[in-house]
Amino acid sequence: MADSNQKRPQTTVVLAMSADGKIADVKRSPARFSSLVDQAHLEKQLAAADAVLFGAGTLRTYGTTMSVSDPQLLQQRLQQNLPPQPLQIVASLSAEIDPQMRFFRQDVNRWLLTTTPGARHWHEGVEFARILVCEAPAANGIDWVSALQQLASLGISRLAVIGGGELVASLIADDLIDEFWLTVCPLILGGADAPTPVEGTGFVSEQLAPRLKLLSAEVVNQEVFLHYRRQRVED
Repeated sequence: MADSNQKRPQTTVVLAMSADGKIADVKRSPARFSSLVDQAHLEKQLAAADAVLFGAGTLRTYGTTMSVSDPQLLQQRLQQNLPPQPLQIVASLSAEIDPQMRFFRQDVNRWLLTTTPGARHWHEGVEFARILVCEAPAANGIDWVSALQQLASLGISRLAVIGGGELVASLIADDLIDEFWLTVCPLILGGADAPTPVEGTGFVSEQLAPRLKLLSAEVVNQEVFLHYRRQRVED
């Protein structure tokens, strides 16, 4: 794993999944299976963040991002001298995103995290207020350690990650996730190719698998809300 000890945001993954660990069906349709309680939980976590990070695949699936609408949460952000909505950061290698998506008409501040080729698709200040290029040439991808350090230098101290599984896997590979909020919903989706919270290449042995510490577990109606912290050697 890369050295991630330098200053970066506190990073929390927030996802809902089926009882068999799927975040969408095999067709990767928009996941609408969580309850209103879980939607309120997600909104609360997003309202606590300075910025929300998600992959272009997640954006293409939904076409929008979730806004904070609860008056109490909006008031809390106001009292903390924060803008009404957390910053929305789209991560994409290619940055091939339809500019006609409703996302670009939402009243939110949008940034793009991409590579040099991806940045050529967009002009900073129009659809995206800021375009960050953080590429790892040897791996033909994004240098996530550098990216999160750059986000910290731009004033982002709390980052919520809402998918998808490839993005979460990349951040875990560089040991950049601090906490997980996972909501287990009462249904089975199945499908070998259905997406999961963490995709990528996986970990080849139990010894290499990242460990978590359970902070809380709460049952609300038929859903289970699990809160984990990444367990590191110093713990």
